[in-house]
Amino acid sequence: MIFRIVLARSFCRVGLINLAVGRVTPCAPFETSTQNHDAPGVPRPANAAGSSARIAAAIATWTVLLASAPQIPAQPFQLPTANHALFEPGGEEQFFAGTVGKPWTSGCFGCVRTEGRQMHEGLDIRCRQRDQRGEPTDPVMATADGTVAYLNTKPSLSNFGNYIVLRHAVGGLEIYSNYAHLRDLRPGLKAGQAVKAGETIATMGRTANTHEGISKDRAHVHFELNLFVNDRFPAWYKKTFPGQRNDHGVWNGQNLAGLDPQLVLLEQRKTGPKFDLVRFIQGRTELCRVVVRATDFPWLKRYPALIRSNARAAKEGIAGYEVALDFNAVPFELIPRAAAEIKGRAKFQLLSVNEAESRKNPCRRLVTQRGGRWELTSRGLNAVELLTY
Repeated sequence: MIFRIVLARSFCRVGLINLAVGRVTPCAPFETSTQNHDAPGVPRPANAAGSSARIAAAIATWTVLLASAPQIPAQPFQLPTANHALFEPGGEEQFFAGTVGKPWTSGCFGCVRTEGRQMHEGLDIRCRQRDQRGEPTDPVMATADGTVAYLNTKPSLSNFGNYIVLRHAVGGLEIYSNYAHLRDLRPGLKAGQAVKAGETIATMGRTANTHEGISKDRAHVHFELNLFVNDRFPAWYKKTFPGQRNDHGVWNGQNLAGLDPQLVLLEQRKTGPKFDLVRFIQGRTELCRVVVRATDFPWLKRYPALIRSNARAAKEGIAGYEVALDFNAVPFELIPRAAAEIKGRAKFQLLSVNEAESRKNPCRRLVTQRGGRWELTSRGLNAVELLTY
């Protein structure tokens, strides 16, 4: 519960707030006068000392009451623009910017592009404000308290155009938000700078380095919520894709494992203060399980809340991890395994596949079936190699 208290010259006119029952309890007004009682020759009223004492007592009372009042936790994520049609019945067409000639669903997260064969790792949120030339002018705001992790101001280097990555700590988890296709970044914004939820960080635009570009009518902000995969990404990328450029270091999109912001926002709206980001991630639908013979990789230290205990491994020693992946390769559950629990000597072993999920969300193509047997594809192998590098 948040109270906004105004201290007036006649202090008691705003009353004492009774937090227990949520009402305002008035007190007797102070005597007021237009005379300057501190001026030479002007006598002070007899009740001046008492008035001062009552003011001090009122301030002390408010301080105690506000400190002991129950606090409703602020919800961790906000929409990044003034377009809130996502929360309005039937408002999807006003919220999502679909691709050319396609319905609004193509602006959602998931296997929504190219008849379900192409992944889209964020939400494309329509603009609501335009200048006289028809260009978007919507302010883009931080989704939660955090710090600036990365800025790209060279749109030719990314299909995201100008974009910003913010780092947040929500529910004990490190999570990152991405804002892309920006027209302008707020002047003076720099890496390491703290920002508050709802603070303007940029102006919506349509910058990109793609051949087709983004038309005025499709102007939008591309918004993502991601987990950070591996601090060693540049070395992994150089080894895996020799000769290819990596203009963004650890902030390359391949190093950010995306969650569906729409599901996060709707679940948060549904559960309110009870929203739990860890539980939300742990509740992802499983695509497959893989055993990795690795025991020291950054994800374990960055996301310990996603590790499930195993008494046998704790007793006998950890020889590897069983990892549950969703269709977008987010490792949402890790279980330490003892050597006796791991069969074979392969570095990576595919344990199981959720066939229904594979049919529903095939666009990342992490697993495939050959000769009646499931196996990791090259993309699936890349995902677990990056995780454990």
